[in-house]
This record gives sequence, C-alpha cells and structure tokens, in this order.
Amino acid sequence: MGKIMILDDFTTLLLTSCCKMSDLMSEGITIVEDLFKSREPVLEMKAVYFMTPTPKSVDAFINDFKLKPKYKGAYVYFTDYCPDDLFSKMKMFCAKHIKVCKEINMSFLPLEAQVFTCGGPEIFRNIYSPQNSDRGLTLDNLADHIVTLCATLDEYPGVRYKKDSALDYARILAELVDQKLARHYELDDNGKKKEKTQAQLIIVDRAFDPVSPILHELTYQAMAYDLVPIKNDVYKFTPKDGSEREALLNDNDELWVKLRHLHIAEVTEQIPKLVKEIAANKKQTDGKISIGGLKQLMKQMPAFRKQVAEKTVHLTLAEECMSKFQSTVEKLCKAEQDLAVGSDVEGQKVKDPMRTLLPVLLNPYSTHDKIRAVLLYIFGLNGTTEENLTKLIQHVKIEGESEYITNWKELGVPIISSSSFLSPRKPSRKDRSQEETYNLSRWVPLIKDVMEDVVENKLDTRDWPHQSECPSAWNGSRAVSARQKHKPSAQDDYRTGSRLIIFVLGGVCYSEMRCAYEVTQASKSCEVIIGSSHVLTPTSLLEDIRDLSKKPMETFTIVEETA
Repeated sequence: MGKIMILDDFTTLLLTSCCKMSDLMSEGITIVEDLFKSREPVLEMKAVYFMTPTPKSVDAFINDFKLKPKYKGAYVYFTDYCPDDLFSKMKMFCAKHIKVCKEINMSFLPLEAQVFTCGGPEIFRNIYSPQNSDRGLTLDNLADHIVTLCATLDEYPGVRYKKDSALDYARILAELVDQKLARHYELDDNGKKKEKTQAQLIIVDRAFDPVSPILHELTYQAMAYDLVPIKNDVYKFTPKDGSEREALLNDNDELWVKLRHLHIAEVTEQIPKLVKEIAANKKQTDGKISIGGLKQLMKQMPAFRKQVAEKTVHLTLAEECMSKFQSTVEKLCKAEQDLAVGSDVEGQKVKDPMRTLLPVLLNPYSTHDKIRAVLLYIFGLNGTTEENLTKLIQHVKIEGESEYITNWKELGVPIISSSSFLSPRKPSRKDRSQEETYNLSRWVPLIKDVMEDVVENKLDTRDWPHQSECPSAWNGSRAVSARQKHKPSAQDDYRTGSRLIIFVLGGVCYSEMRCAYEVTQASKSCEVIIGSSHVLTPTSLLEDIRDLSKKPMETFTIVEETA
C-alpha cells in the first residue's frame, strides 16, 4: 500500500520547486495533502510528514494523533532544527505513533540551478522598518536558513561581509552564520571536526547597490518580470488562436533556460529561427508517411508538442516585451544608463545630471518610471539637498507618497547629501570599456565586480573583512593576477570545483542572478551561487520601500470580492 505525504506551506513550495508528482509516486507516495486542511482518517496508510519546525505546523501534526490517530504511523521530517519545547510537546502527545523523526537541514528554496531564496519577502520589512522590534530574531532565523544551504551543499565556507558605516546588518548576519556553521560542523558522523571547504560565503546588504534593481534591464528574464505581469513565475497570455493560456517559467522550460539571460535583441533574433524550425517540422509530417515512420512520429509527438508549446510562449512573451520597449522603455533607457553609469555612450562624463533627468520628468511617463529616474539621479550624486528633493517630489507629483524616495534612508542609502565623513563612498568600478555592450545596457551590477574579484583573489579585505578565514586557495597566497600570463596549471587547477555563495540581504534582482551564471561560465573553476530572502522586481521593491514607514496594519489592503 502507498504512503500519504503531508506538507505545510513552505514544504509545498520546496517540493514544487524541485520535483514532480511522478517523482513522488516512484517513491511510493500516492496522495499529497495539506497539513492545515481537514482530512479524512486513513488508518491503513503510513503518513510522511514533511514540515517546518514551527508551533503552527507541530500543533497541526499533534491534532492528527492526539485524540484518535488518523494514520497507521507518522514518519516526521523537519526542514530544520526542531526546538526542544516543540519536540517535547510532540513526544508527550504522539510518542507511540512516531516511527521516525529526523531533521534534514533544508530550509531554503532552490529557485534555479544557481539561485536560492530563504525567509520570504516579509524579511525586508522585518529588517529595515523603523517600527520593527524583531530584527535580531529575523537575522538569527536567516542565519539558520543559510546554514542549512551550506549543509545541503556540504560546504563549510569562510565567511566575509561588506563593511558598511551606515548599517551593521551584514556584519551581524555574517557573525551569526559563522557561529552557527561552527556549531553545525563541530562533529561530523565519524566524530571528527569538519575542516573548512574550498568555499566562500559573501554577505552583502541591499544598500551596496541600489541602482541595479531600479534600472530598466533589457535582458529577457529581468525585462519580462519588470514589464509583464508575471505572478509566481506564471505567465498568462492569449496566443493568436484566442484561447487564454498560462505557462510556468522555470528550469523545466529548456527554451527559457536557453534564452533568459540573453539581451532582448538576441532573443528576438533567435525567435524567427525557432518559428522556421516549427514550420519545417510540420512540413515533414504533411507528406505521405509509412507505418514505421508513423510509429517514430508518435514517439516524438509529446516532445514535439512540448517544444511547440514552449516556442509559442516565448514568441508571445518576447513580442510583449518588445512592444513595451518600443512604446516607452527605449526612450527612458538612454537617460537611465547615463545617470547610472555617469557617462554617455561616447564615454563622456555627464557634467549636469539634471539635464539628463529633466526630459524624463517633462514627458508623460508613468509615475513609477519617473520615480525610478529620480532615484537614479539621487544615487548618482550620493544624495541631494533638501530643497532639490522637495522640487523633485513636486515634479513627479508624489507629495502624498514621498516615502518612495525618502524611505531609502532606512536601508542606509544617502538621499540627502551629507558633508560628514561617514557618508558611504561609492565603490570604484572595474574598467569594462573593452567589453562589447549594447548602448542601452552599459550598466553592470556591482555584485559582478565582487564575484570577479573573489574568483581572481583581489577582493580588498579592508572593505570585505573575513569573519572567518578561508583555506589558502582563497586567501591570496597562490593568487595570480588575471592580467599576468600564467600557466593554466597554477590557479585554475588548484581551485577546481570551488564555490562562491553570495547572500544579498534585502532581496536580489534578476540582473544580479544573471551575473552568477555569467561569472561561473567565464571562470570555469568556480561555481557562483546567489541567494536572498526573495527576488525583487523594480515595482515590488518600490512598494516595499514605500511601506517601510507604515504601521504593520496599514500595509494590508482588503479587497472586497463581488459575488
């Protein structure tokens, strides 16, 4: 007889992100149920509980066995360490029904091959809101989640963080993660202390690069999530036949994986080729066909159908991105790039950023687009005067919602310029003048500089102190400058298979996710994994920033549903 699997909200997301129902069925799971919904008892079945060690989940589990057992036996698997009080409570009520109870260290979501999230979007408010008293607890929980990621990867990394004079959250989190990793790896299964592995964990605060999540990005994934209403990775669209369809944009869609980091210009170039392929495949099947050929065709049909479906999705999505680009975004991009980079396409320094900003403010762009341009102007100057800020807010007509701009101070981003020595200096940028870029995509996220510097062993320890030391391969003792000619056997072989894990406190954006893949691809010797509490879009970040000063109840909006 098969087993029943019972999941809570987080483990439902976790399993959905990495396996299909058919995978569970091959392991003998025939039914999957929600822990919090009322369920009929099935006394002849064993129940596998996969859940988070929270009071809510543990209480729901106890209710299944407290008065009358619902199942033959309980096999309990926690995503993380279960606190003693919850464990004792379970033992008190359900001891004789629990056959297995294990903690499997997996309180993060594998979002993509090199991207993870843990904690959820509410972490942003819990850390940055001036009204919040849970900051310490939030950082402590985040540290637990990060440790389970390292444990799953079997890595014991050296930990570093971005030193920041405004806020100390990255340092606090680095300290917590380092202590918890040391505790976790104190003794391994053989009673030996685990040594540090060839990995580094870098913790950085969102304020480190406020520009990247605000810019209009022109690579396919970032552009789609910015301009098209995609909810929970589901894209709803109406193809030419008029029937409404939906597609899940994830790693199971091979075409999406192939296209997502390409510039929209390259994507639109690829798509006509794909359409031709479909047409050619169709023609092949139109002529006379033998029985043997038909049999072959039937075998290929599901895969062919899947390919056709994927191509239709991306045809529609790329077209939608391009029409938005041509109608408004294209004109905005030039101004945004000049403000972000600080120079124009010819490499001439922008002497008067206000002249670059004004046309955006005077044209009929959306309020959000104007806010984004104003922010880029302020970030470029490292803050502006009170008087100038008031004028800008009036220009954009957001007097009643100026928090979109002013609340960035809660992240430690200077909005009002300060003459004090404490105002954060802007990091010096890598010279990329020799790299080929599109004119409207000259900005490179700061995190890419960091990733490359780590891989080349050039990350400055004054700005990026070690919370704990890394193995010698990472501490610069064998480092060779990328500009020197060196034998391939030197550094590359020495650090083959090393990992760099980046955690961005306060949300990661799609262009930063892309950088992890690009640096991995270019380095060949180091895999870069990037994660955060959640993934940002420009709109979601602006709304989160605006809501920071609201009291918790004010952020709820009640939608009345009409019957």
